[in-house]
Amino acid sequence: MPRSVNAVASRARRKKILKRTRGYYGAKKNVFTVAKNTYEKGLKYAYRDRKTKKRNFRALWIQRINAATRLYDISYSEFINLMGVKGIKLNRKVLADLAMNHPEAFKKVVETVK
Repeated sequence: MPRSVNAVASRARRKKILKRTRGYYGAKKNVFTVAKNTYEKGLKYAYRDRKTKKRNFRALWIQRINAATRLYDISYSEFINLMGVKGIKLNRKVLADLAMNHPEAFKKVVETVK
């Protein structure tokens, strides 16, 4: 009895990887083994950087809040501490948005905290 190899499934598996690596440079897009390695490495980077993105945004929000609070002669750390003492429950994302897009509302928050 002849050996069965299921070429349809094998080709489909290869095509799936090559389709996902379109746009890569050189052999990374059309040589299966190279494309497979590149694709898997890309998935690792994507997983890692989903975590890194959260870190970067938090750092950005802190920088924006710090810059805005210093206009009112208070440091970021003092501001966050006083917010906790006063019981104001606004997260850094909201505070950074207020500081950038609604400075008059942010000024009221700072005055309430002081």
